[in-house]
Amino acid sequence: MARLPAHLEVSGLIRAVEAAGGFATVIAKGERDGGTLLVVCSEKGRHSVAYERMPQLDGTRAWTVARRQVPDKPQELWDYCDRRKRQDSDLWIVELDVPDGERFIDYPGTPG
Repeated sequence: MARLPAHLEVSGLIRAVEAAGGFATVIAKGERDGGTLLVVCSEKGRHSVAYERMPQLDGTRAWTVARRQVPDKPQELWDYCDRRKRQDSDLWIVELDVPDGERFIDYPGTPG
């Protein structure tokens, strides 16, 4: 199955979050078509969780929790995002600030 180009997936995420009354922004742009995504979901700038799609044994790619924001060390999550971007210049980093932001990436167990 062909992958949706990264820039279209990012654009769709942003539009869907904004239509739901939230805010979404691109933190870092990656490769236009084949780039990978790291999505940070938060609510009112708090309780941030970073998700990445990781390869699975069956060849599919599933969203997994890459990092959770620690309340007394919020910068650690963003330091992780910076490290990932340095490791992978094709990586897009997108922040979704909306209740239940995980529903926009079809993370298992979320409503929507």
